[in-house]
Amino acid sequence: MIIAIDGPAGAGKSTVARSLAAELGYRYLDTGAMYRALTWLACERSVDPENGVALAELGRANPIDFDSAGHTEIGGIDVTEEIRRPEVDRVVSPVSRQPEVRELMRERQRELAALGDSVIEGRDIGRVVVPGAEVKVYLVADEAVRAGRRLAERPGSVAETLAAEMHRRDDADAPQMLPAPDAVHIDTTNLRVEEVVAKIETLVTEKLSSRR
Repeated sequence: MIIAIDGPAGAGKSTVARSLAAELGYRYLDTGAMYRALTWLACERSVDPENGVALAELGRANPIDFDSAGHTEIGGIDVTEEIRRPEVDRVVSPVSRQPEVRELMRERQRELAALGDSVIEGRDIGRVVVPGAEVKVYLVADEAVRAGRRLAERPGSVAETLAAEMHRRDDADAPQMLPAPDAVHIDTTNLRVEEVVAKIETLVTEKLSSRR
């Protein structure tokens, strides 16, 4: 089974998806981390974030993967910590908007999903990457709450700057953030992670029961 979890930054996708995958014993795929990994490498190699062809070539030469602990690797390098730095935040949107990059990433995401039961989170998973996913969820939350969550993940960041960057990224990524028509919307503003996970587990149980 493939479970697709989409939504904007700070809605809780990564935390919920990681917890859900652990509960179910499924593979966890953080597609946002994949774009961030390529962005990090592009910064390291001084590749223009607007050059889709060069970025795709860089990505093909340095495959992105996840180890058994869920760490993000690109070209065999563990970049789990590096990809959460502010400099990556600032550049990831133009990188992820390039058509050549999106095509490459979607291809790789489908390859990883085909390996077995998976929880995949991102911004266009249920609508574009795996439209055949049996369970599709779209997480939302109030903007102030999302900004607060982002701040908690980025110790030392300035709240106003982080909120402004998140808002700019929402606007830039809007075309990729459309929910799948059959996605179940869950507002995480006032919910604990375990409550969101429980709601999705109920959807999974219902889907598995309908198979019988």
